Amino acid sequence: MKTSANRWIAATLGALGVVGCLSLAIPAGAEEKMTAQSLIDRQQILDHITRYYYNFGTSTEKKTQEETFYAEDGVLILGTGRYEGREGIKAAYNRPLPPPPAGAAPRERTAFNVTIDNALIIVHGDTATSQVIYTEYRQDNKGDPMKMTTQGKEYSTFVKVKGQWLYKTRQIASGSQPPEGWKE
Repeated sequence: MKTSANRWIAATLGALGVVGCLSLAIPAGAEEKMTAQSLIDRQQILDHITRYYYNFGTSTEKKTQEETFYAEDGVLILGTGRYEGREGIKAAYNRPLPPPPAGAAPRERTAFNVTIDNALIIVHGDTATSQVIYTEYRQDNKGDPMKMTTQGKEYSTFVKVKGQWLYKTRQIASGSQPPEGWKE
């Protein structure tokens, strides 16, 4: 049976352990104050990003429309293409496939999966930033094994709308340099 002093020491050491773990979770140089709410917000944002990428490999009848992951005035930047508002983002995802090279058969849509890694999410109240590395896997033809085809980074800002985190901006970039003007 533990004495009061032993229980107090155990509780104090446990609390210090939690504080120590939380301090390790804050990226070096980040100005984010770690709170229970910021941890919840970070997890909700990571869940949002994960659901967004899982959606790419989902069959059409179960798919969530990509534009619903964005704020009404959200922006999607893919290379030099900039798509603004939900209608613009919807148009970006409903573009026809590019024509095949001369003499090649038309390309069919095949399954693909996207994984995300190394999420760095910083919450600033009702806004946040995130950086993730994404890796895309595709099939050449239906039934073929998946092959890694693309890897890059996503730089995003988020806004909390009616209690839900939504993309405010989402920019896809290759390499490891953030887009011009990027701020955490």
